Amino acid sequence: MVSGSGICAKRVVVDARHHMLGRLSSIVAKELPNRQKVMVVRCEELAISGGLVRQKMKYMQFLSKHMNTKPSHSPIHFRAPTKIFWRTVRGMISYKTKRGAAALARLIRPRGWLFLMLSRELEKKRKERSQLAYERKKQLNKLRVKAEKASEEKLGSQLEIIAPVKY
Repeated sequence: MVSGSGICAKRVVVDARHHMLGRLSSIVAKELPNRQKVMVVRCEELAISGGLVRQKMKYMQFLSKHMNTKPSHSPIHFRAPTKIFWRTVRGMISYKTKRGAAALARLIRPRGWLFLMLSRELEKKRKERSQLAYERKKQLNKLRVKAEKASEEKLGSQLEIIAPVKY
């Protein structure tokens, strides 16, 4: 999913785990006007740069903003991570125009148990990939140890010369 790439699939599923909130939302906001449907899962594991105390203070200031005369006319302060992400993307799209509203509607947010199976399936795929990577790493480590032993046998007496230089 590259900005300006056009339609590459019916729906792109993005795992938000360990992504920066602003960077991911800007990429998604660039893809939505190109008629690309994007679904973002695991928004609760998004990362926000900066210190925890500073971010909490900024969020508490945001929550305290309301209209003095009629608080019901105040902005809505979303607490759910998916809604926070949605609002961040909305801030990057001209959502008040028809084109922008249609683009924002293409952002699919998983809602609760409806997407539980999708989350489990993605997690299972991730675990399979990490297991394959671990097996490959173990195999390469065995080959490296075997090659080191073979090179030590081949070098023999020259090892004493190389020993002070070797790290």
